[in-house]
Amino acid sequence: MIITSSKNEKIKLINKLKIKNKRDKYGLFIIEGYREVLRAEIANIKFDSLYICPKLFLGENENNLIDKIKDKNVPIYEVEKDVFEKFSYRDRADGILAIASSFHHSLDDIEKIIKNKKNPFLVVLEKIEKPGNLGTILRSSDAAGVDAIIVTDPVTDIFNPNVVRASVGTLFTKPIAIQTNENVLNFLKKNKINILAATPHAKKVYFDENFDSSIAILVGAEQYGLTDFWMKNANVQVKIPMLGIADSLNVAAATIVLLYEAIRQRKTY
Repeated sequence: MIITSSKNEKIKLINKLKIKNKRDKYGLFIIEGYREVLRAEIANIKFDSLYICPKLFLGENENNLIDKIKDKNVPIYEVEKDVFEKFSYRDRADGILAIASSFHHSLDDIEKIIKNKKNPFLVVLEKIEKPGNLGTILRSSDAAGVDAIIVTDPVTDIFNPNVVRASVGTLFTKPIAIQTNENVLNFLKKNKINILAATPHAKKVYFDENFDSSIAILVGAEQYGLTDFWMKNANVQVKIPMLGIADSLNVAAATIVLLYEAIRQRKTY
């Protein structure tokens, strides 16, 4: 059977899951796009259902992915092209969307990962507001080989469809914990991880700081930056030189600069 109407109850559920309180209510979220669904499948994310539109497929590997998901006894529904395009988040829908169960990592999970690491490498994100920035930071953190990401006092839901999209599925490749500032500070102190806070108000330039140690790179909200809590508790504050009229970089761009300085110093390439 092919779903041909936007009034179908399953399509209504997809549209509900675009809203955070509905994602929280059902414990489900949307994963749209071939690469995103593929990475979720590789990471053994639990799928609730899969929706496909072969007329929109962009490549030749979709059927292999669909078969792998079918082998996990996941219900698969074919959707008419115009219906799929209506609920799609993408400018050019590629005909594959999954609904998956939300998942969570704890600080204990992260501690197990880093306990045998010589120099743990973490990213801590405070009050990041824009889904696109959060997703880009997740993607960049994956590229830089960080061990884990911690989101404190979140403003944006990590399961926002635009976060999943901007992360290109790297939401599923690294453990992500959501915690309060106080709990994260205690965790970092307990594990003897240096807190490196990025702020345009710092005196020290980032490339004069040591990234080749146990560190947590800490960045804050786009508009206001890090709160006083972290300014007081960071081991060191660093800035990125700004030589034009702009006084700061986009938070995702700033994080990428710092991540790749860590790669350079650690020689992990």
